[in-house]
Amino acid sequence: RGLGLASARERLAGAGLQLGVIDSLLHPSVPQSLIVGQSPLPGQVATPNSPVRVTLSLGPQMRSVPNVTTLDEDRARILLESSGFVVSIDTAHAQVPRGRVVEIFPPPDTIVALPAGIRMVISLGPPMVPMPSVLGLVEAEAVQLLDSLGLVVSDVQEVFRFGRDQGIVVEQEPAADIELERGSEVQLSVGRRGRQTEH
Repeated sequence: RGLGLASARERLAGAGLQLGVIDSLLHPSVPQSLIVGQSPLPGQVATPNSPVRVTLSLGPQMRSVPNVTTLDEDRARILLESSGFVVSIDTAHAQVPRGRVVEIFPPPDTIVALPAGIRMVISLGPPMVPMPSVLGLVEAEAVQLLDSLGLVVSDVQEVFRFGRDQGIVVEQEPAADIELERGSEVQLSVGRRGRQTEH
């Protein structure tokens, strides 16, 4: 075992034996063309000139890494493990739904020897930002702050106010500290002086 055919033939001839049937099989760690098995086994008694059967390694099974980046974690894991891969998991925030495979290493279509480790990166969903309190800010400042956090002001209502609330944000939806995805819409209400009606 561990020899090539030529070396094995020489060693057998030196022991008064001959090379017999040659089989082959896939082997995860023994390089191609080396002998991984023999019959009779080392130390067993054999009659002179009897054949010794050997099994040659074909080397490891090679397989292309499948593209599982459109699948959810469970389906991707089943597909990879049933194909002979050993799966490990990382997570990251991404713009794809939570639980979806974002990327894999090595990348899809890479040819690897089995068994091979595959690292899947699973989405935690888009990064979340806490809604700030913009109450009391001038409308332009509030819009600028929300924009810097990736939030979108979708509607600004005018609310009749006396006194100091002119141009100031007096209501917000959603409330402060609620976790939002980037790109979420925010509604503001801003104080305005009402027009006096004539009688």
